[in-house]
Amino acid sequence: MPIRLEDIQSPRDLKGLRPEELESLARQLRERIIATVAETGGHLASNLGVVELTLALHTVLDSPHDKIVWDVSHQCYAHKLLTGRQEEFAQLRRHGGLAGFTKRDESEHDPFGAGHGSTSISAALGLAKARDLRRSSERIVAVIGDGALTGGLAFEGLNAAGHLGAELTVVLNDNEWSIAKNVGALSSHLALLRANVTPTYRRAREDLRRMLERLPMGQSMVLAADRFREGVKGMVIPGMLFEHLGFTYLGPINGHDVMDLIDILEQAVRIAGPVLVHALTVKGHGYRPAEEDPRSFHSASPFEVGTGKSRKPRTRRTYSAVFGDVLCQIGRDDDRVVAITAAMLDGTGVEAFNQSHPERTFDVGLAEEHAVTFAAGLAAAGMRPVVAVYSTFLQRSYDQILHDVCLQNLPVTFALDRAGVVGDDGPTHHGVFDIAYLRHMPNMTVMAPRDEGELRDMLMTAVALGSPASLRYPRGEVEGVDIAREPEALEVGRAEVMREGEDAAIIAVGTMAHRALAAAEALADEGIQAAVVNARFIKPLDEELIRELAERTGRLVTVEEGVLAGGFGAAVVELLADAGLCETRVTRLGIGDEFVPAGDREILLGEWSLTAEGIADAVRGLVGNAARAQ
Repeated sequence: MPIRLEDIQSPRDLKGLRPEELESLARQLRERIIATVAETGGHLASNLGVVELTLALHTVLDSPHDKIVWDVSHQCYAHKLLTGRQEEFAQLRRHGGLAGFTKRDESEHDPFGAGHGSTSISAALGLAKARDLRRSSERIVAVIGDGALTGGLAFEGLNAAGHLGAELTVVLNDNEWSIAKNVGALSSHLALLRANVTPTYRRAREDLRRMLERLPMGQSMVLAADRFREGVKGMVIPGMLFEHLGFTYLGPINGHDVMDLIDILEQAVRIAGPVLVHALTVKGHGYRPAEEDPRSFHSASPFEVGTGKSRKPRTRRTYSAVFGDVLCQIGRDDDRVVAITAAMLDGTGVEAFNQSHPERTFDVGLAEEHAVTFAAGLAAAGMRPVVAVYSTFLQRSYDQILHDVCLQNLPVTFALDRAGVVGDDGPTHHGVFDIAYLRHMPNMTVMAPRDEGELRDMLMTAVALGSPASLRYPRGEVEGVDIAREPEALEVGRAEVMREGEDAAIIAVGTMAHRALAAAEALADEGIQAAVVNARFIKPLDEELIRELAERTGRLVTVEEGVLAGGFGAAVVELLADAGLCETRVTRLGIGDEFVPAGDREILLGEWSLTAEGIADAVRGLVGNAARAQ
């Protein structure tokens, strides 16, 4: 009877399968992943590229006793299907369903959660040293892509693992891509490794060593031979980079040949000390649309399987696209403007600037810390760098922003894409922390536009400031306002009153202003007149306006698509306390002290009352029955 994917309920079911059965499972895994992601959306191309590698890992290892740490873990779908999660797989990335990444509380087969890049080697080294201290026997494997290997943390992990001589296997999944095509000197180095290395080389070397050791003066001959070998090998085998870091290098190997992968992994886990296995894969392998356009299918929205076309075509432009356009416009007028991104030229809209000004565009790979300090260096030399990055990834650069940019008061602009609740990618990707960690940095101006028009104005404001500045905007489509006018710089620290009212005031951040307006209109039908303010500036606050609203209405509702702890609402309460207006009744709406799960954006916003109805309820709670009785 032919093997069926449904028969595989744990990795133990893979033991002893014939090569043709493993190949059949590879086809079935791809079909299941494609069919599911076509419905739910998700990371498709990266998952299709590691199907055979995942099968080989679970054939050789004994999970969950042995541990597999997936870097980023956006390539863990086959892993989930092979580790008892087939029934739940249809709810991938859905509210209450399977996470799109590894998650410790989801399965014992997920020893370490991830969502950001370059973490796997350090985490796996920690697991390995804990094993040694406990004197247990599990084998530890980290799987990292060549894109994630561009992050500095990956090399810190390699350096430490080589220094400690840890019993650890690192599998380098080399597909020449991260989200976009990989860049940098390391990418060029890995390209050299794609030359074949004879699989008998290492066995022959060890046989020669044993023979020489049995001869008179054998140790001296071994030492001389080693020196000669390393000199020659360094000239002809680029893998010496990893050997010099203390790793035994195996590869490169075809990452789509299950049996070859099984053979080399069985060798790797028997070799003493740290080992690096270099597997060559094709991103999107087995699905032509993803192979031909791995960038678009890195993180795909629901699509038609037959054609690869999206089922949800956009009706409006995205905030990212508008950002890219106005960056180009500002860059045409000011040749000091440069754009920096971390492996996300398309995702952030910087590709438009790259097309117009390639000499002033820098994609640094998955290296956000470097991106920020690099920008600081550019700014120190008189340039006006704009760092375009997803909010969730800018968190990785906290110290660089504080120490290298703000402390020196350098004119670096941070354009935070995907700010707020982003939906199905879950807690690792929601951009809800940036307000809290940026607003307490001296010299930093923090802005949030209510629509694409203000986005254009705020980027111009930021670049013209001559000091650190940031602007945050959401994922997805714009509001649809008219942007025919030229962008113009805003008065720093000045909010916008969108609606007058005497019973209460709603002060909203960014696109929450539109929901606040809808809430005020609903309240007006009930006899409650609520003012609506578009904050525009999170730092500095419009202190005069906020004090006036507090004194006039006595009731404030702050609304932000970010965490409450240290957020915009906290800043307003601090202002009122300092102004002696502690009697003002304040309700703060935002994200509580917990991580936001995966799920539909509107469902998640509803859970935190970040909807028109939720905002209206907050005002009703403050006003009570007083205004209605009038």
